[in-house]
Amino acid sequence: MRSVLFVCTANVCRSPMAMIIFRDMVATSGAQWRVGSAGTWAIDGFSMAQKTDWVLKQMGHEPGNHKSMSVDRDLLASYNLILTMEQGHKEALKIEFPESANKVYLLSEMIGLSYDIPDPIGKSSQEFIDTYRELTQILRTGFEHIDRLAARNEEVA
Repeated sequence: MRSVLFVCTANVCRSPMAMIIFRDMVATSGAQWRVGSAGTWAIDGFSMAQKTDWVLKQMGHEPGNHKSMSVDRDLLASYNLILTMEQGHKEALKIEFPESANKVYLLSEMIGLSYDIPDPIGKSSQEFIDTYRELTQILRTGFEHIDRLAARNEEVA
């Protein structure tokens, strides 16, 4: 089964948002995917940010009962593909977990670019909406690339 782990800092805004958008995207495709999220500096057990929950509901998603989770060696090993929100996340994961380095990419690389997705925490509702739209655009446009990379790494995970 193909799998993708989205990674941000605290696992309460960007990565759970990307996880839910992608989960709902693949659910309608009929493909079998395991989709998760975690944070490089997450404290386990926190709910997603209220504005993250709000924007997901506004856009027609059911956020569920997400709880933050910190990245660790076993978690990374259990996924075919790891997509980070920032270059710093990507570099940190590759250094700390070299055995998973070949599976770690910046999310924006899925559309042939290389830039950070800004963290909306502490910002306006509009910033959260903008983050949602950016993540949705990248995931839709980059879906084939995500699918290819996850398929390539299926045997490894």
